[in-house]
Amino acid sequence: MTNTINTATGATTVELLHIGGPTVRFAYGDLIWLTDPTFDGPSEHQGRVTLVKLTGPAVPAAEIGPVDVVLLSHDQHADNLDVSGREFLAGVETVLSTPDAAGRIEGVRGLANWESVQIGAVTVTGVPALHGPEGCEPITGVVTGFVLQAEGLPTVYVSGDNASVEYVERIAERFGRIDLAILNVGGANVGAFGDHDLTLNGRTAAQASIALGDALIVPVHAEGWAHFSEHLDYLAHRFALADRGHLLRIPTPGEVLALAAA
Repeated sequence: MTNTINTATGATTVELLHIGGPTVRFAYGDLIWLTDPTFDGPSEHQGRVTLVKLTGPAVPAAEIGPVDVVLLSHDQHADNLDVSGREFLAGVETVLSTPDAAGRIEGVRGLANWESVQIGAVTVTGVPALHGPEGCEPITGVVTGFVLQAEGLPTVYVSGDNASVEYVERIAERFGRIDLAILNVGGANVGAFGDHDLTLNGRTAAQASIALGDALIVPVHAEGWAHFSEHLDYLAHRFALADRGHLLRIPTPGEVLALAAA
């Protein structure tokens, strides 16, 4: 995986590999990045509620290859960090997550909201995320998103498990331009807050896309677990209704998706 620049258009190609759920491997700034490692096979995960995993990863952990940085939105839930994912972290030099996660997992660096860290040529900024409706944190815990910036490369937003369009609007306003957004969607709902979803759904993802301007949208985390209330066909329908379908890039798990972002 590499970043290449089209000299005719000035667009930079970012290559992503969707492994399943929220787990994406991508190249950026001469580094390999991985979001929310989940590599378990079908299984049940006990906790405040039982999360049921229906399908395993499209690529097993043993075949992922070297990863320089893991972007971990949070560590509390097995659909974002499962048993095999925790084992995977031990082989990665840099893991960025919430300050809470840093207090629970050795070797994790926590980023507060709007705090930045330099990794090679890349600036990574922790950005707000809300895993449900306002006031959800005592139940769902603190989560984070990330924005990646580097000279000559598109600005990339990784939402993590965020359900708040308002937070996306704040992020877009702060950074001025987002070129590529990896959004956790699926309308995750375990019944903790009635009809309020824990992640973006088709309607709110389309609203988030509007906030992000002409950013390409890569939706993930909408399959493989029983608690998703919406699937990607409905998301595509909502984007079409909002006249945003031309910005939607739905990845196929296990296949590299090359995106030309200005």
